[in-house]
Amino acid sequence: MKIKNIQNWLGALALIAFVSCRPEIDVPASSAGSANFSKYIAVGNSLTAGYADGGLYLEGQKVAYPNLIAEQMKAVGGGSFTSPFFTEAQANGSGYVKLTGFNADGSPVLTQVSDKLAYRSSSPLLLTKYTNEIQNLGVPGMSVLFSGQTVMSSVGGNMYFERLVPDANAGTISYQQFATSKSHTFFTFWLGNIDALNWATSGGNPKNDPTKVLTPLATFTGLLNQFVTALTANNQKGAIATVPDVSAIPFFNTVTVAAINKALEANPQLQQAGATKLIIRTGTGAVRAAVDEDLIVLTFDRTKLGVGGYGVSPLNPMESDYVLDKDEVITVQNAIKSFNSAIKQVADAKGLAFVDTYAILNKIKTGQDFDGVHVSSSFITGNAFSLDGVHLTPIGNAIVANAFIAAINAKFSSTIPKINVANYSGVKFP
Repeated sequence: MKIKNIQNWLGALALIAFVSCRPEIDVPASSAGSANFSKYIAVGNSLTAGYADGGLYLEGQKVAYPNLIAEQMKAVGGGSFTSPFFTEAQANGSGYVKLTGFNADGSPVLTQVSDKLAYRSSSPLLLTKYTNEIQNLGVPGMSVLFSGQTVMSSVGGNMYFERLVPDANAGTISYQQFATSKSHTFFTFWLGNIDALNWATSGGNPKNDPTKVLTPLATFTGLLNQFVTALTANNQKGAIATVPDVSAIPFFNTVTVAAINKALEANPQLQQAGATKLIIRTGTGAVRAAVDEDLIVLTFDRTKLGVGGYGVSPLNPMESDYVLDKDEVITVQNAIKSFNSAIKQVADAKGLAFVDTYAILNKIKTGQDFDGVHVSSSFITGNAFSLDGVHLTPIGNAIVANAFIAAINAKFSSTIPKINVANYSGVKFP
């Protein structure tokens, strides 16, 4: 009995000795570094607002990348962060699409969600006003080009912006004025996508719609500098992100010329007629066979092909609205590269953290792992992009938030903790 007690005592003594000799692990103290995150605002467009699946709705708003960043900032002195959330009663906001199944050929069945919407008027289409405190200033459809125009806050302007503006200011305040009037100690800025994207998604054919033009570089640069200068007027720090490559998103890389031609070649009637190649009308009006460098938009209805010779005959080519031809691809990519050079110059001049979302989304395009989650630009299965093929899933938002966090930490010696991407979801399956 005594021997057993001694053994127990010796074991306990050894354990105490082990614990007392165990080296201490130095855990870095949380720090804001040279930044002040107590009042953070986010400037941007639909990506900033949390738009997804073709609409703005509560579930998407909650996982918008600024909300994820703000939550992480709390560890280093960040304060509360308010977003213009829709109420639970109007949780589906503008409406959106959801995946409800698959057709026999494997194509997805997308169903429009039309209940619990947040419209206060159907003609003109207006959303229920949000008049409380706001720090996520993301406005779907907002561009650098239109950021200085007061018409965007009017009833006939941008309904997402009009929703955020008090009635007394409707039509009299620009987005730039609205954003820069908000008290802040830190900001993120991701604006400029729409200055190229709307032109691209129209097939390079804006049809006299001023919101779909490709913004001239001089105009973009001037307005960008003006906007950021106002945001940093009181020496505030911030982070600014680049414009993504349009070819990196599913909207332009899902419906391929090769896949269409393969389907046409498998059609016996078209084989007999010798009409097995996609024929397009380019932006210059030329009619020719499509090549792999031409980008077909995701929304093109492939069931139309071959009907009455549509898309397979030079007499009835696919309209330029549905294709960004190879020359237009070069045009928009050159514009985006120029925009991003201007953004980098502003970042350097103002001492901002620089977030290269252009590079990040191009890496995702070819496939990349984040926290054990594989993502790509594949439509539906790629995890990064929502059902509209342009905007982000919760996983995509977490990746972008981490990119901002990494750039901010590197620039300002802060220690904002990164997000575990594995905690977020991709496209919801039925």
